[in-house]
Amino acid sequence: MSGGNFDQVNLSIIGIAAEHPPFKHEPKVLDKLAKLYYPESAALDKVRMINRYTGIDSRSAIVADDFPLVNMKNAPNISQLSAEFLTKGVALAVAAARKALLEAQTSPSEITHIVSTTCTNSANPGFDHFVMKELGITQPVEKVLLQGIGCSGGLAALRTAANLALGHTFRGLPARILVVALDICSLLIRSELDSIVELEEARIGVTLFSDCGSSLVLSNGLGHQTAEPVYELLGWDHRVIPDSDKDLRFDAHPNGWKVVLSPQVPKLTCGVVKPGFDALMKSMHNLPPNYKVPSDFDWALHPGGSTILTGVEKELNLSSEHLRASYDIYMNHGNSSSPTVLAVLSRLRDKDMDGYAPGGKVKDFVFSASFGPGITVETCLLKRNLNRLARDSRIVGHMTPPETESEGSRSEADDIDPESNSSKEAANFETQKEASIADQNKTPYEAAPSTLTVPSKTINPIAGTTSKDLDSEKVDNYIDEMEIADLD
Repeated sequence: MSGGNFDQVNLSIIGIAAEHPPFKHEPKVLDKLAKLYYPESAALDKVRMINRYTGIDSRSAIVADDFPLVNMKNAPNISQLSAEFLTKGVALAVAAARKALLEAQTSPSEITHIVSTTCTNSANPGFDHFVMKELGITQPVEKVLLQGIGCSGGLAALRTAANLALGHTFRGLPARILVVALDICSLLIRSELDSIVELEEARIGVTLFSDCGSSLVLSNGLGHQTAEPVYELLGWDHRVIPDSDKDLRFDAHPNGWKVVLSPQVPKLTCGVVKPGFDALMKSMHNLPPNYKVPSDFDWALHPGGSTILTGVEKELNLSSEHLRASYDIYMNHGNSSSPTVLAVLSRLRDKDMDGYAPGGKVKDFVFSASFGPGITVETCLLKRNLNRLARDSRIVGHMTPPETESEGSRSEADDIDPESNSSKEAANFETQKEASIADQNKTPYEAAPSTLTVPSKTINPIAGTTSKDLDSEKVDNYIDEMEIADLD
């Protein structure tokens, strides 16, 4: 649905959470496995070089780099991958769902629907069946499992849940819909390295993807509800870029799935966000007058890669501060496919993100977008409940900041006190940048990873370093090469 009237949908996200696994794969992990199991090749050397400059400090993974499955003579087959997905992977999804349910103050027995998505498993019954069992959901619920949509899955699942909720609203019934997104990409590393060497192609998916489970609870507000909304869902848009199905794919293979990315992906995805934004804006009749252009909103963009993040910034005249949560997830966890955009939405409302808001002022309204094979583009518009307190650390389990004095002045409608914590955090952001610059006096290949939580617009997306650290001509040439050739 796009271009319709969304003003009275009365849907809200009352709980949202992400669960990242405990293991961190730094760029050196790919180097280690490449040296151990593969001969030297020009394509592999190029991928290893790109791997140092993706802007990702570490990628979250369900296993350590010495796990036997990724250290066999041959790449694991799809049956072995599925076994790990349905054990370690499902555990991630269950943990995320429990956090979302706890924040939503919703019992599993109150769930009316489950909408799930993955692109890294094809078991029958689907993984949602096992998530239900672990959560103790025994009552009849309507289930939908979405596949074939890759990185757009998180918002596609939210859109599907929204339409199901509206069906219950029409019937006068309460809807509490559990959305679960799960992808396990780290175990595909050997299969991808196989293809790089065998085909002599610089396939960069192996440098980007990671593991995550995300979940949310969507409510139509009918029936008993005690939890306040985290986000109000105001509207959504789904579109397909014509004749782009060959540019972004996730092909089935005996050893799992193979990522296919053409050099056109950043250009195609960056160019379609504005039409999605415009379509939603036309369907919104009650937005405040100061919300007109993309930079008036906060953004939760799927971090498909550094060129996508910086490309959308340029296309829509945004700053990296608008995309602060997207950068944070990308740098610290990588791209986990379908759960990633929900992880960004969850991260955005953490209080430590407030200090990095443009001008130190948090926006009430949030625009979110993700992209998947097809190429499909999912967008939605949300309104934050800025009066709701930050999540309890017992719910989140990690990355939850302490209470700050800026709690009462988070909205862009409020003036920022120069002595407030938000202002101090923003000022400290510049101090961190300077410290990072001073600490990095090495060559591009040796430069230390950035210590910044969120890069500013002066920070080069490659490994979090700045132009002062690197030879500018070398960096410019390298970026051009990435944009033109590294997606072959």
